[in-house]
Amino acid sequence: MTKKIFIYIFLLFHTSNYSQTLNLNNPIFENNLRIAQLNGKINSNLSFTLRPIDLNSYEVKDEVFNYDNYASVVFSAINDKFKIKLLPIDFNTNYNSHHPYNRNNGSMIPSRGYQQLFSAGVFIELGPLSIQFKPENIYAENKEYDGFWEGHYDVIWARRYILWNKIDMPERFGETAYKKTTFGQSSIRLNYKSLSLGISSENIWWGPSLRNGVMMSNHAQGFNHITLNTRKPISTFLGNFQFQFVTGKLQPSGFNPPDIERTYAGTRLFVPKINQRSETGDWRFFQGYNFTYSPKWINGLHLGMIRWVQMYGAMFNGGYTWIPENNDGATVGWFPIFNNFLRKNDKIIPYEMETDQAASVYFRWVWEDSKAEIYSEYNHNDAKFNFRDLLSDSDHSRAVTLGIIKLFDSKKDTSQYEFHWEWTQMEQTASRLVRNALSWYMHGKVYHGYTNYGEVMGAGIGPGSNSQYVSFSKLNNNKKIGLAIEIIDHDNDFYYLAFEDNNDYRRYWKDYNLHLFFKKKFKNFWGSFNMMYSRSLNYQWELIENPSLPYYQPGRDVNNFHLDIKITYPIKL
Repeated sequence: MTKKIFIYIFLLFHTSNYSQTLNLNNPIFENNLRIAQLNGKINSNLSFTLRPIDLNSYEVKDEVFNYDNYASVVFSAINDKFKIKLLPIDFNTNYNSHHPYNRNNGSMIPSRGYQQLFSAGVFIELGPLSIQFKPENIYAENKEYDGFWEGHYDVIWARRYILWNKIDMPERFGETAYKKTTFGQSSIRLNYKSLSLGISSENIWWGPSLRNGVMMSNHAQGFNHITLNTRKPISTFLGNFQFQFVTGKLQPSGFNPPDIERTYAGTRLFVPKINQRSETGDWRFFQGYNFTYSPKWINGLHLGMIRWVQMYGAMFNGGYTWIPENNDGATVGWFPIFNNFLRKNDKIIPYEMETDQAASVYFRWVWEDSKAEIYSEYNHNDAKFNFRDLLSDSDHSRAVTLGIIKLFDSKKDTSQYEFHWEWTQMEQTASRLVRNALSWYMHGKVYHGYTNYGEVMGAGIGPGSNSQYVSFSKLNNNKKIGLAIEIIDHDNDFYYLAFEDNNDYRRYWKDYNLHLFFKKKFKNFWGSFNMMYSRSLNYQWELIENPSLPYYQPGRDVNNFHLDIKITYPIKL
């Protein structure tokens, strides 16, 4: 009888054999799938707005993606319902000559010098149960470099500490080489048809953007979380639906900003972060969701909404309890992410101050006939009082991303050309003059800001910054070569705060980055190479005035060479 019940459970819950996820930190395969969709080889109803991608979602031909070549089966039993697979070996390395350039690389840190990440693992599938164990080992030279300029006046340092005291974003992760091993892209899940429930440490990316995911990206190390999500779109008479609900714990970096002994007006600038208090079980609690709807009547259109909330709290009977500095806590239930979307609904008066939250809407529209897509995100970093407030002051605390990808067929052969443009603006708008919202990812009471292990969990350009990225590349089979220009405005929110009272318009810190990239499959190796030359104007807003020169004189301009190499080796047995 027991044996029959066991067999029945397997038959009931058995789903597709492919349920491992694609590694966000080595996106070669994912990018190939996205290009294949523009070419009409993958259903345009798949959104690419909830990542990592579950391979169960994509029924594609072997010429586009071969599941068996990605992860080799080393053991199979019970009519293939029990499988053990070897996951690909990933080796990522980068080098920065002058100062850190750090974008969307998960557990790797912002550092100068050489850095590497090594990852390998196994995937086990037993009926509805899947176990993905893929730890990551990181090593970084973490060399000393010129950070925030020592020559800035004390008042400028004081204004910089307004950010550093409200976010956990150290310039340097210690004074020695950095070594760490993490669970990486690991998970334990129960899967049933289109749904998956599990515990995971994987990186997450929400929304359609490719360079700067404002609400959630793989810029920081993945955090331990419970997830309930769709593995593939749920089809209904209205169209397709996808979602992910996540709740978890965020961690501090353990490192401080520079020059923590500096004072201004007799007061020490550095304020230590609130530590998690073990006696009360406090932790920095995170909860969020991403919901995508693909209308049945408009092919290739995907509409979505994202919201997240974080706070210091503890788990007591009845839900999570936030505990402010006076320890006068209040329980907000187990699912605060569904509470208080508008401030008028606050039943606990200090709730707005004690919680950090953001929300966004987005769309991605795939035009198969044109082999193109357009996508955009509109994000708010502060809750509105009511719907009228949202309509009348819609620019307040907003961030915007807009992107376009277009493929052009070659007239000479089977190759293609790809154009990609993405623009992101995160600096505060003019509404800050009457209603300061603070910069993105920093918060007045959640002193670690929207970070995990010292890096922002959203756009890698960071608080108060803007980005323009344009690339043009040639595609041919499994090869891609191209050029890109990237322009970064570094933390304009700080710049305006620090220098607007003396009307100094000379110090904008702006990077002009030229990328040369190459991606190709070499036998069973998949590799990507990105070399970047960066010219930073007014690095760290530094300007050494020379009375013999005219007023508008150059600041400190520096060069940085960045090299990034990613290699994936799917093991064949």
